[in-house]
Amino acid sequence: MLIDGKWTEDWQPVQAKDAKGGFVRQVSTFRDRPEVLTPGRYHLYVALICPWASRTLIARKLKGLEEVVSVSVLEPALTSQGWEFATPDPLTGARYMHQVYSKADPHVSGRATVPVLWDKVTGTIVNNESADILRIFNDLGEGPDLYPPALRAEIDALNEVIYPGLNNGVYRAGFATTQEAYDEAVTLVFQTLADLEARMEGRTWLMGETFTEVDIRTFVTAVRFDVAYHGIFKCNLRRFADHPRLQAWMERVLALPGVAETVNLSHIKRGYYSIKTLNPNGILPKGPDLAWARGLA
Repeated sequence: MLIDGKWTEDWQPVQAKDAKGGFVRQVSTFRDRPEVLTPGRYHLYVALICPWASRTLIARKLKGLEEVVSVSVLEPALTSQGWEFATPDPLTGARYMHQVYSKADPHVSGRATVPVLWDKVTGTIVNNESADILRIFNDLGEGPDLYPPALRAEIDALNEVIYPGLNNGVYRAGFATTQEAYDEAVTLVFQTLADLEARMEGRTWLMGETFTEVDIRTFVTAVRFDVAYHGIFKCNLRRFADHPRLQAWMERVLALPGVAETVNLSHIKRGYYSIKTLNPNGILPKGPDLAWARGLA
């Protein structure tokens, strides 16, 4: 929607398709990395609907960076100009996230996505790739290592399965523009869930007894599955709750100190059901009634 730094048309969920009519996700464009997270210098822009942004929020919590990296939470409903601030952004004066991008690069082209790691000193975007930001926080924060050297090869291999099969797989199902693309995507989603369910036999976490970034990357999709993807994205072959080992694992992640604070089910539901191409009348469903979700926002 941004072309040469200017907003050009109403926000649409699908900007690129493959030959089968499948959803193609944009590649992140800001990929710098700070050497040190100087307290007060860096700011994180997120939306609580967004699983990619939630990865970084969880890492910020677990790595003890709440007093180091400040946060702005955008409104959950997607407008014709994309992500919107409830009040003008105090750092940039922006009303919409795309204006933050234009401030960072007056000639930027592409989508104005979250999360965004912002440098208050230089007044620009450092990084807008959630996987990078998660590892920046892990490397520069305190606490347990979410990407331990001994497990890196196995973590990388599982990430390569989970991203296309589940994280992006639900979007490929939800935003498919042909039956063929949808059928292919939704089949892979549920095959991936079945494989993960089998993997969790006798395990506490996806890597065994060590909690790692792959648990975070999987959790942000899992916690949204029955609330949003099962309905609005037509991933309704089974519920996430129909995978008992995975459901128990998800609840263990949710019980970790600080993680539940990053989950806002009201924002998640309002955000996904605000996508006009999928829900033109903007009707919010009453359900689902989820036992594990009672007491969450």
